[in-house]
Amino acid sequence: MTGLTITGGTLIDPVADEERDGVVHVDDGLIAASEPEFAEPLDATGLHVAPGIVDLGVFAVDLPAFVAGGITRAALMPDQSVPLDEPSLIQRAAASGKPDVWIHPIAAATAGLAGEELAEIGLMQRAGACAVATGKSWIADGSVMLRVLRYAAALDLTVITTAEDAGLAGSAVATDGETSTRLGLAGAPAIAEAIAIARDLMLAEEAGARIHFRNVTTARGFDLIRDAKSRGLPVTCGITPAHLILCDVDIGPYRTFAKLTPPLRSADDRDAALAALADGTIDVIASGHDPQGTEAKRLPYADAEPGMAGAETLLTMSLGLVRDGRITLSRLFALLSSNPARILGIPGGSLDKGSPADIVLFDPEAPWKIDSEKMAASAGNTPFDGLPVQGRIAHVIKGGRLVIDRP
Repeated sequence: MTGLTITGGTLIDPVADEERDGVVHVDDGLIAASEPEFAEPLDATGLHVAPGIVDLGVFAVDLPAFVAGGITRAALMPDQSVPLDEPSLIQRAAASGKPDVWIHPIAAATAGLAGEELAEIGLMQRAGACAVATGKSWIADGSVMLRVLRYAAALDLTVITTAEDAGLAGSAVATDGETSTRLGLAGAPAIAEAIAIARDLMLAEEAGARIHFRNVTTARGFDLIRDAKSRGLPVTCGITPAHLILCDVDIGPYRTFAKLTPPLRSADDRDAALAALADGTIDVIASGHDPQGTEAKRLPYADAEPGMAGAETLLTMSLGLVRDGRITLSRLFALLSSNPARILGIPGGSLDKGSPADIVLFDPEAPWKIDSEKMAASAGNTPFDGLPVQGRIAHVIKGGRLVIDRP
């Protein structure tokens, strides 16, 4: 394998929490301490050089979208056409992206994601599962959830859960409030999230387990996470750019591209999310990549499938938070890369010597316009369709090999 020497760029180091000028050497798929004997030069003048993005919690293996978005590792949620609840399914998923993207499958917590009987979590871990998850649904039975948490704790696995009390949420398609009332949409109270978080935090504390709340979006939810962290509990949480930037008024005239899970919240909750980002309560920004085809989205709002194609807009939308002064670039790549890798216990997220040479080079100022018709994703259902943005991928390196090489 030919080596690389990357010069002229600004290095983004989320582990050291700094930006600096420097050179990155790549040898035999790893970041090296010195220039290899046979190294091809890569001029990064005018570009930023950062660890490849580790996307925590995608719902589809969509390699063109991942590569276009600078994602070098993607943690696949168990919600597939056949839920990832058996070792053979885990092995198949893990092999599905190589060599361009490594897929890290997440094991279903319960058989068929039905929330009733525990799946063979230990066997799936041996087959390559990096974590265990409840999927898009909340496990309503507290005794089942406690067993999942205890089992995962014994295996040193993080449990990833969806925070929404299904009894309160019911068949709602929006957050209860002025917007849902005006549009005549069935709404669920935002406290459905906080109630689920409160219960699962207590169960995780009882079990001594690590727990990650995949998408926290409400002020009360963040208060609970903040309090748990202050008490030293091993709890983390994530969010998508859509829930940091948009609010329920962006549903507009029944825009199904803005129908997400969880639904967009009030402006006050959105502002609470930005505050939680600034104070360190939020650990991960993830794409929530869940592409839905035309037949699933071009329906009445209540009937349309929730979900968005978020992989290739993850970086560019997150860079807006840096330009707004809410976080630094090094903090951004902690949220996008090093923190997800740490939570999942997988390689990546670092420019340190000996780390996998998973690297993204990008121009943070490059202007472009998001166009759902031209996206690399299997479906272009983005709530940011038509938005002028800044920040474009120039090169993606996976395991020392150039996957994207734009002049």
